[in-house]
Amino acid sequence: MKEYIIYLLKGMAVGIANIIPGVSGGTIALITGIFERLINAIKSFGLSSLSVLIKGRFKEFAKITDLYFLIALFAGVIIAIVLLARIFDFLFNQYPVFIWAFFFGLILASVYFVGKTVENWKLSAISSFIIGTVLAVMFTFLTPAGQNNSFFYLVLCGVVAVCSMILPGLSGSFVLILMGNYQLVAIDAINNRDINILIPVLIGAVGGLVAFSHILAWVFKRYKDQTIAALTGFILGSLGIIWPWKSPIEELFGNKLKVIGYDYFLPELNMEFLIAIIIMIIGIISIWIMEHSAQKTGKIEDK
Repeated sequence: MKEYIIYLLKGMAVGIANIIPGVSGGTIALITGIFERLINAIKSFGLSSLSVLIKGRFKEFAKITDLYFLIALFAGVIIAIVLLARIFDFLFNQYPVFIWAFFFGLILASVYFVGKTVENWKLSAISSFIIGTVLAVMFTFLTPAGQNNSFFYLVLCGVVAVCSMILPGLSGSFVLILMGNYQLVAIDAINNRDINILIPVLIGAVGGLVAFSHILAWVFKRYKDQTIAALTGFILGSLGIIWPWKSPIEELFGNKLKVIGYDYFLPELNMEFLIAIIIMIIGIISIWIMEHSAQKTGKIEDK
C-alpha cells in the first residue's frame, strides 16, 4: 500500500508539471524513477492484453499491463490538475519569478541525478547527450509554423504532441504551437466539437503513444546509457524555457492568450533575487528527496 501512495504522490508531481507552461510531465517521470516503468506499462496495451481482458481474466490483465501502478499514477495526475491548477495559476500571476525559480532549481538538479544513472559515459553517450541538448534548445527558439488542417498533418500533430508529453524536456502544447495548429486543435476543434479535426488528431495520439512506447522501450533495453544521456540533454536544453527572469511573448488564439516565446534578461541584485535563489535551492533539495524516495521504492520492489 505504501508503494502505491508513493506512486500517487509521483503522479501528482507529474500532474503539476503538466500545469506549468513549458515543463514536461515526462521530465518529472524520469526524475522520480518511474519513466521506464511507465513506458513499459503503456507498451503492454495491445491485442494480446485486450484478448486476456475479453476472456475475463482481469487479474492476469492487471498484471500484464501493470494496471494498479497506472491507476495510482494517473489518479495522482488528475488530483494535481483538479486541485492545484487554480493555485498555480494564482502563483504564476502574482509570483512568476519565484515559481520559475523553484522549477529551475528542480530541473537543474535533475540533470545531475538523471545523468548519474548513465553507467558508462562513453563517446556514444556523450554524443547522445549533446544531440539531446541541441535539439531541446532548438525547440525553444523555433518560429511557429502556419496553420494546416490536412488530414495527415493533423495525424502527425497528434503523434508529435502525445510523444512530446511523455518525452522529458518537451511540452505537448508548445509543440502544437510550433506546428501552427494549437489554435485549430486545442481551442477551435474542442470548443466546436469538430470531429473532422479531432478524429485524425486522436488517431495520431493513440497510435503515436502505443508506437512510441514500443520504440522507447526497445531503445531503452538495447541502448540504455545512450537513451538516458539523450534525455538528460533534453532536460538540460529545456532550462532556457524555465529561466526565471524573462518576459513572455504572447499571442491571442481566439479568446485565449498563449505564450509562444520569451524575452530573457539578467536579474537585478535585490531582495526578490535573494528569495528566488533560496527557492531555487528548495527546488534542488526537492529533487534530492524525490531521488531518495525513488531509491527506497526500488528497494521495496526488489524484496
